[in-house]
Amino acid sequence: METTSLTAANHAPVIESVRALLTDLIDYAGLFPPAALSMELAAANYDAYSKSEYAWMLGRFIVPVARLREFEAAVNGLRNPNAKQGSHWGLSALPGADVATDLSRVRDFNDRFAAPHSTTTIKIESIEVKIANAEEIDRLSKIIPEQLDTYFEIPLTADVAVCIAAVARCGRRAKIRTGGETADKFPAPESILEFMRLCAASSVAFKATAGLHHPVRSRRSLTYRPDSPSGIMHGFLNVFLAAAFLRTGMDAPLAIELLNEQSAASFHFDSAGVAWRDRQLGMDDLSAARRYFAISFGSCSFTEPVEDLKALRLL
Repeated sequence: METTSLTAANHAPVIESVRALLTDLIDYAGLFPPAALSMELAAANYDAYSKSEYAWMLGRFIVPVARLREFEAAVNGLRNPNAKQGSHWGLSALPGADVATDLSRVRDFNDRFAAPHSTTTIKIESIEVKIANAEEIDRLSKIIPEQLDTYFEIPLTADVAVCIAAVARCGRRAKIRTGGETADKFPAPESILEFMRLCAASSVAFKATAGLHHPVRSRRSLTYRPDSPSGIMHGFLNVFLAAAFLRTGMDAPLAIELLNEQSAASFHFDSAGVAWRDRQLGMDDLSAARRYFAISFGSCSFTEPVEDLKALRLL
């Protein structure tokens, strides 16, 4: 179960390339399975994480539009909520079936928190929309305000190439689901690679969600239940480094090997960049990949990635 405990690491300062890879990487989705926390606990966790020494890794708080009122009540119940060292809480909202109505709710939410009398600094900065086909992307992009970062979640059962082309046409972003509570929810490395390759070819930025609790690909329990099944889970180092290498021209077979890598010793970070086996990626390419291409991933746990990274002595 996700907790707010983040013990201090007694290590050297974070290596520059590690910081470049991990900054704002983890969007907190504590409301969603397998954690499925209450709104009060998820909001309290995010508040604690945003004040911790690892706040620089923390991205947006993920919340369904249908639960925004509940979120407001939870935040109002916190004592002096103060995320991002006094700046603001960035939210990413998930609309339901009636996207137009939910966009109105998003606008109303942001108007309330932007009012002059408001003492909070909370804003919905992005939305994440599930779609079935490219036609939905074309239709919805016309009603979603341009100032909202918009991620269209593309099912890998759809025509992914056509969908990503539609995302590129409207200047939005893509989203891939990389796991779930059962082994069949984890796409093959080849499917992830093809998604990223198509995004790179069309200059489409993307985020991932689900199944990326751990840095390196490995066999893990898929839920927090004592009787949980286990399965091979993708590593977020694997996925985001593969994206960065792919963006600089790595060929597909080698990128598949990177996605399948299960040895943490194969990754090396230093002030000049990052290496996987004998392949090097400089700081400029790493930073550009994170800024313009591989944006973030949603995770119902923030402590698991942090504790794993500490165990690898990357934090």
